[in-house]
Amino acid sequence: QAEQTPAVKQFREVIIPDTITVSELANRMTEKTADIVRELMKNGIMATATEVIDSDTAELITTEFGHKPKRISESDVELDLGLEESNPENLVTRPPIVTIMGHVDHGKTSLLDALRESKVADGEAGGITQHIGAYQITTKTKSKISFIDTPGHEAFTEMRARGANVTDIVILVVAADDGIKPQTIEAIKHAKAADCPIIVAVNKCDKPEANPQKVRTELLQHDLMPEEMGGDVQCIDVSAKNKNGLNDLIEALELQADLMELKSDPTINANGVVVESKVERGKGSVITLLVKAGTLNVGDIIVVGTESGKVRALLNDEGERINKAGPSMPVEVLGLSGTPNAGDIAHVVETEA
Repeated sequence: QAEQTPAVKQFREVIIPDTITVSELANRMTEKTADIVRELMKNGIMATATEVIDSDTAELITTEFGHKPKRISESDVELDLGLEESNPENLVTRPPIVTIMGHVDHGKTSLLDALRESKVADGEAGGITQHIGAYQITTKTKSKISFIDTPGHEAFTEMRARGANVTDIVILVVAADDGIKPQTIEAIKHAKAADCPIIVAVNKCDKPEANPQKVRTELLQHDLMPEEMGGDVQCIDVSAKNKNGLNDLIEALELQADLMELKSDPTINANGVVVESKVERGKGSVITLLVKAGTLNVGDIIVVGTESGKVRALLNDEGERINKAGPSMPVEVLGLSGTPNAGDIAHVVETEA
């Protein structure tokens, strides 16, 4: 007999990434590409089969055809690749990761340099040859603290936007002679959005016109209650110039870190977040990576965003070659195929495939 019973239309769950080509969407819905193009035209979108449409449009079309759209973002796909679960038994305490934020000329960089200075021992002045955007200091009590210096915080905002929460504690630098400025408020908002505890460093206390008390009063208007006023925000008066109060600041960080009980499993395949990435002559693509969990070894194969490669070399924040980097350690990684974006998640995979 010639009349076949018409095939029952299959409705399926269609996975929609951030962006998708029209033909790929048709494939996933098992519909004809021409029908999809027609449907898009109805909605006022002129698109050919090879054109890329965004997830909202794709979702709309999918629903029009009676399928069930399932949104999934690129970053989720990657995470499925390889974030190994930590084994609770292997958890060890890891150093806190601190981001220094604040208004543009309130002395973030000089504070960072002053904190680093304390580690450059015995007049080995100028021992910091390169700026890698993140580094670690060892405190008097032999504990370590990692700092991220995010110029303009774009990396920080990027990472926030991608849900990669790199920072454990935010140091908010406020100049004692200047008080809270729009960028300071912005930094406070970022830190709150990221649920990061804030420690306020009231800088430039060496200046005659410094008024640290005024800064504390201004903080109240932004829901930050200094400890002196019965709140829980540690405010430390410092002077990056005279190196005053730096030990108090470091103690405040250690105290905060102890409260947070930061832990990580160093035995799993490493994963981390890109703080900076650049191309350097003679080195190729170089990324500064902050290891979140696991241990990264030379020779590991890592996937970072859309790039991948074999770790050719690891350099610590003093530019020395090292063989491995553990949790909360900032490290420069050489050997990637291209330069990923700041805020990309990096993880080690078993094989190139």
